[in-house]
Amino acid sequence: MNFAPRSLPAASRPVNPARPVTPATRLQFGTAEPGLDYQPRATAFGLVIHDGQLACVRIDRGEGSYLDLPGGAVDGDETEEQALVREFLEETGMTVRPLTRIAEASQYFRKTDGRPINNTGGFWIAEQLSLDPAAKVEADHDLVWLDPLEALTRLRHEAHAWAVAVWLRGRF
Repeated sequence: MNFAPRSLPAASRPVNPARPVTPATRLQFGTAEPGLDYQPRATAFGLVIHDGQLACVRIDRGEGSYLDLPGGAVDGDETEEQALVREFLEETGMTVRPLTRIAEASQYFRKTDGRPINNTGGFWIAEQLSLDPAAKVEADHDLVWLDPLEALTRLRHEAHAWAVAVWLRGRF
């Protein structure tokens, strides 16, 4: 897995709330395949740490499984924070409170159905408020706790691994 972004503008750094990220400073991960139209998708993903372990989701799609950070698409008029709370509950049964937006990045990838997507959004440190596995609605998602260093090598998306590295280096 290559963790190097496609372009690293000199001005890019982990997100500082006093200095909003602009397209010129957002990191782009993944490789766009020529001839495909990557649809932009606003997203929010979260990092929850409990007893030194990072919350991840294992997604089982039949032919194999992969690991992501909990989170996903921002729907309609939702804020990133609202999307993060909803996605954590749907994917893990965990209720969270978003605390700090630590980074923003984009990730080219192809969904399981082959559609080309460019996820673009924030990565948040969040606090676990409660965990109710019965509240989880996405049957193909399972909560997995990993050592953050292990997560760096096992997360599917380079942008997710990069966000974990930002957190590890900054300890927000």
